[in-house]
Amino acid sequence: MTRIYTNIDFNKNHAHSIVIRVNSCHSWQLKMNFKSASMKKIFIIFIFTTVAFSFTLIKHKPVLYIIGDSTVKNGDGSGKNGQVGWGSVIDPYFDTSRISIRNHAIGGRSSRTFISDGRWDKILADLQKGDYVLMQFGHNDASPLDDTARARGTIKGTGEDSVEIYNPIKKGKEIVYSYGWYLRKYVNETKKKGAVAIICSPVPRNNWKDGKVTRVADSYGGWAKQVADQTRAAFIDLNEMIATEYEKMDTANVNSFFPADHTHTNREGAELNAKQVVKGIEQLKGVTLKKYLLNK
Repeated sequence: MTRIYTNIDFNKNHAHSIVIRVNSCHSWQLKMNFKSASMKKIFIIFIFTTVAFSFTLIKHKPVLYIIGDSTVKNGDGSGKNGQVGWGSVIDPYFDTSRISIRNHAIGGRSSRTFISDGRWDKILADLQKGDYVLMQFGHNDASPLDDTARARGTIKGTGEDSVEIYNPIKKGKEIVYSYGWYLRKYVNETKKKGAVAIICSPVPRNNWKDGKVTRVADSYGGWAKQVADQTRAAFIDLNEMIATEYEKMDTANVNSFFPADHTHTNREGAELNAKQVVKGIEQLKGVTLKKYLLNK
């Protein structure tokens, strides 16, 4: 952030002169002489009016922060490994001259480890009133709490229960909470900053049973909605919306979205998912994020 400091000196030795000093990245000084005291007075009024008006025009450009796992941003987001998260292809739907999009999602993280890695604290440090936080976690939360590979799991559900574990990755004790506890933390801290929290249920995997995509309404999708209801956060049922779209398609087409496994999409699959996120934003009531969408 650039700070500008302005100093105006009224020269006592020369009644009709003013020295203006401005300090920013570079310092400069301007000395002005006036023929009369009245001209000097008019100029002073003009300067102060202009400065006051300019400050009313300086507005914070809102930021949409996106947080989540590899289904939101895979690798560096470029898709060079053939896998792309929906957060990497959502920018074109927004008027980025009026809102900034920052996709902080990272592969392998759960609602717990995105916080314990220190990533959430970095966002909080920059988060301002009028910003938005769009979150989607759940795919990695079902992992073990304390395995030697990731130690990223969370307690199932939305309760306040916790357990102390030894984290073999960080080599120390850690208190682990429920999936819902971590989501509430995101929402409450977002709201405390005057920003808007939007929870998404996890995108569906390419798992089918009896011609239907397997939903997670009875687990992470349902728990995400419970937290949204509890905290009065906005909610997008991305799991249901995308599953419904898949079921309208030929299964071969859906399979083509998943070149490596049943979880991570290619660019085409990511674009379908991003469209559903945008559709969900459009349907949200009382959430001003939609005003930054482009008409496509």
